[in-house]
Amino acid sequence: MKSTRIFAALFSIIFAGTVAQAAQLSGSVTNKTTGKPASGDQVVLVEPMTGMTEVAHATVDASGHYTINRPSNAPSLIKVIHQGAEYFADAPQTGTVPEVSVYDVAAKVDGVFIEADVMELEAANGQLHVLERYFVHNTSNPPRTQWSAKSFEVVLPEEAVIELAQGQRPKAGALPTTLKLQPNGPKGHYSFNFPIQPDEGEKDTQFNISYTLPYSGGSFTFHPQESLSAQNVGVLLPKSMSFTAGSGSTFTPLNQDPNIQTFVAKNAVPGKALEFTVSGSGSMPREDQGAGGPQAGPQPGGQPGGGIGEPINTPDPLSKYKWWILGGLALVFVAAAAFLLRKPAGAPSVPLAAAPGADPVGPSPAAAYSASSHHASPAGKNGSLLAALKEELFALESDKLTGAVTPAEYAETKAALEVVLRRALKKG
Repeated sequence: MKSTRIFAALFSIIFAGTVAQAAQLSGSVTNKTTGKPASGDQVVLVEPMTGMTEVAHATVDASGHYTINRPSNAPSLIKVIHQGAEYFADAPQTGTVPEVSVYDVAAKVDGVFIEADVMELEAANGQLHVLERYFVHNTSNPPRTQWSAKSFEVVLPEEAVIELAQGQRPKAGALPTTLKLQPNGPKGHYSFNFPIQPDEGEKDTQFNISYTLPYSGGSFTFHPQESLSAQNVGVLLPKSMSFTAGSGSTFTPLNQDPNIQTFVAKNAVPGKALEFTVSGSGSMPREDQGAGGPQAGPQPGGQPGGGIGEPINTPDPLSKYKWWILGGLALVFVAAAAFLLRKPAGAPSVPLAAAPGADPVGPSPAAAYSASSHHASPAGKNGSLLAALKEELFALESDKLTGAVTPAEYAETKAALEVVLRRALKKG
């Protein structure tokens, strides 16, 4: 049983120590803009669990190679700095680091566009909750990274209260990085200081924003504005809510799913605001999204599972995003929980999702954030326990979204983890 496995792992972490051993890592860095070795770039070994602490440094040589000493077995990342932009790879315990690809940087790059700006809406108790996701492509040729203090600009309603902002790099296994939106001009205008790297296969850069709006009157009018050309602007909302397109705005309803409403506007351009009004209340479905729903999990090719019904007649431009969108609020919850649990005993207070621009890359969210368990003191053991709990909470929420556990198993395991968590926090 999963819960038995978890508690066995936690028991071993509490009572068994791991001796830290220094090791030498080696790797290579290639500038994919020029096709040449990235000689002179700085390489840094960082530890996410201690606030991206820099524990070792090296420089890429003329052949594109480097060696760096790893002082402990704590979870670590290799960070390469090229023209101010940061690129990451998972650091193994020993041996060879996967090759790191870097790109020349420019404040504006041709070939950057929004494939979809998707807004998921819910309303209850006088408040409207919005989860907005931008899927941004960089098809520049030669490939270059778009990066500056205003790499990506967004316009939110002036009344928006931001709960969470994230960026995610176009790399297999990349996790969202918690960021701070920077005010950018008039009220409601913000920018992300986050690199928009060239696409890797079908993977693009993603930006997520969770925010709330006052909703005491039972309706709200949106005026979405895009900073880049957007192929699709989508709105998803429960069946119990109403949607009305504003004057001059063309939204097409897509009725492939019986559980939610979907409306899409095509080919939005910068400087021209759309308009729509929503009213009523309701929540998006969380479970049993229909055959092939979120339980189906990601499909081959890296695309989400078909989730909420196959397109009928005409293709649904948002179909490949819906698995991520419908799981979005749960992912926001996980990120918020990680933030609350980010401080092991005696550790500095830093967001679990690491520093701005830092993108933990590894086999799983759990592995990316698991803590070193070599401490021998009671405080150290308790810190390891908290880290293990974080790991299991991430893994459990991921299993729930992909259907790897049944609702009964999810409830049982989460309840057990919460009991252990409360006891660990009391001892911390």
